[in-house]
Amino acid sequence: MPSFIPTKEAEFVSWSANLIDVSKANTTGWDLPAAQITELETLHGEFIALYEKCQTAAYTKLDMQAKNEKKALLIKKEEVFVRNNLQNNDKMTDNGRTALRIPIYDRKPTPHPAPETTPEIEIATPLPRILRVKFRAVNAARWGKPPYVHGLECLWSIADTPPAKIGDLLHSTFATRSPLELGFDEDQRGKRVYFAVRWESGTVKKGPWSDIFSAIVP
Repeated sequence: MPSFIPTKEAEFVSWSANLIDVSKANTTGWDLPAAQITELETLHGEFIALYEKCQTAAYTKLDMQAKNEKKALLIKKEEVFVRNNLQNNDKMTDNGRTALRIPIYDRKPTPHPAPETTPEIEIATPLPRILRVKFRAVNAARWGKPPYVHGLECLWSIADTPPAKIGDLLHSTFATRSPLELGFDEDQRGKRVYFAVRWESGTVKKGPWSDIFSAIVP
């Protein structure tokens, strides 16, 4: 059950009635589907009849079962109605959402600035033919990417001499979790691999490249 729908039954009765009444009063202004509101109103009425019967000494186990099934169906329908018609409705104000007793979400996208720093790197050789590149923000306590960063872009090449520039690194790979693992062929063991890395934000904004560094394929 969504957190904004009350779990206590008496509170749910009030919340459901309010949702329907406020939506019904603003059907035109908020451009809401009248047929869905009518369906909710009918279901709510059927649930209330069973709910009130179960408040008396004359109710049966079948009455309680019917009430619970009707409530579950009503909650499901109301959850879908809120999600599809109210939460992101541009014709509504936050005052309207308050009146409906539903959450007010920040609908502005979270900014993802371009990274300004280079990653801190540590190379491990856990197995033959494997290079494991651990990464983190400089001086961070844990390995991994910093906030607003989607992942690490890595350019690399096997070469006999150090590349003169980043553009000389021929291969590209990307990792969203530390470590980045690179595998090599048997005949590449003992050769030197050159790397350069940089952060990339969730909006594909790129940070500065690191210096070129290297490791030997184990």
